[in-house]
Amino acid sequence: MELEFDTIAAIATSPGNGGVGIIRISGPSVLDIAEKLLTKPLTPRTAVYSAFIDADGSVLDSGIALYFPAPASYTGEDILELQGHGGSVVLDMLLRRVLSLGARLANPGEFTERAFLNNKLDLAQAEAVADLIESSTEQSVRSAQKSMQGVFSAQINALVEDLTELRIYVEAAIDFVDEEIDFLTDGVVENRIIRLLEGIQQIRKTARQGRLLRDGMTVVLAGKPNAGKSSLLNALAGHEAAIVTDIAGTTRDILRERIQLDGMPLHIIDTAGLRESDNVIEQEGIRRARVEIDKADKILLLIDAREPEPEELLASLASPLNITRIYNKIDLLGLAPSISQTGQGTQIYVSIKTGDGMDLLTRHLKESVGYNDAAANVFIARTRHLEALKAAYEFSESALNQLRVSQAAELVAEDLRQAQQSLAEITGQVTSDDLLGKIFSSFCIGK
Repeated sequence: MELEFDTIAAIATSPGNGGVGIIRISGPSVLDIAEKLLTKPLTPRTAVYSAFIDADGSVLDSGIALYFPAPASYTGEDILELQGHGGSVVLDMLLRRVLSLGARLANPGEFTERAFLNNKLDLAQAEAVADLIESSTEQSVRSAQKSMQGVFSAQINALVEDLTELRIYVEAAIDFVDEEIDFLTDGVVENRIIRLLEGIQQIRKTARQGRLLRDGMTVVLAGKPNAGKSSLLNALAGHEAAIVTDIAGTTRDILRERIQLDGMPLHIIDTAGLRESDNVIEQEGIRRARVEIDKADKILLLIDAREPEPEELLASLASPLNITRIYNKIDLLGLAPSISQTGQGTQIYVSIKTGDGMDLLTRHLKESVGYNDAAANVFIARTRHLEALKAAYEFSESALNQLRVSQAAELVAEDLRQAQQSLAEITGQVTSDDLLGKIFSSFCIGK
């Protein structure tokens, strides 16, 4: 069914003065507006130089008019772009003239929303448009381009297709239950669910890296007082962000710094030293520290290399998989910087004071995100994508358990249906108006 919309318009260039400013118009009234606004006829996909005429016949501005007829346009509708001079006042005057001719001011992201609703983009590609605009590093730009070009969507669609075929096979087991062949015990369904789980898990891994490229990795500095957390924050930030003294417990609140490590976005959080304390203020700082630790993508546990292993502290932290132990003050022991992998994770020996071993730490942080090969392999992903992939994995895992334990075809089929629906939410094949409103409202006006 063909959707019907009114005509929208907005300034598509950044606020402020510039050499060129663009007004974008999309909808069924584009040609009517052009006839009253321009002094020359339009030719599809051809730059036409024209004056832009005000209501009283005077010239508002002059510039280039570009016409893209439906459906071969960004939104799938007739689009007219007016490229005039980039002064903020002249652009506002030109926009008011366009609105007086029958258009209305576009909502944030409404052009891209129409592209999605007119099947020019799927939802993951539409979100990548905003991610591309907001990208702050070269690698995040390249990853957003991959998502916008459909790399992420193609992988999701392949999983949905596999699930569709698998559901057909399971439905056949339900419909032909009296046949001699038992479709559920011949191994086909089990093997295909296992392959499905492997495929989802691989995409989840890549998507997690993409989410970190988009949002930045949150790194919490934790450890006992005076282990060097604030010194490390200052070293990574490149300035004196935190007070550093020899007095234990100097940091009592949460300190946050957003930095770029060779272009990789990092959210560094310095926390209060973890220890038993009778001080009410310090107790609150420790409580807040543990809240941040529980939410972190990576925990850097600072340890004074001269002291015993803090086993009790380690036991109180989250999964060791996201903990890197930083043994600081090796200059006082005459040790060389090093990095190693153990069964308990990564260990790095450094001297924050002298800088020895800091290159090992920065390389480790980049490798934790997969940053070095991100441009080649990673697409931009959002938290909602990770949640949908997690749900799809859990439903598929439940289907496998149902198959192995109860061999109840109806339960297996329902779990697979839920897994397919979770994946379909990523590309917008299944979605809600509330979700669309939330996504597109985060876009800039004019896009």
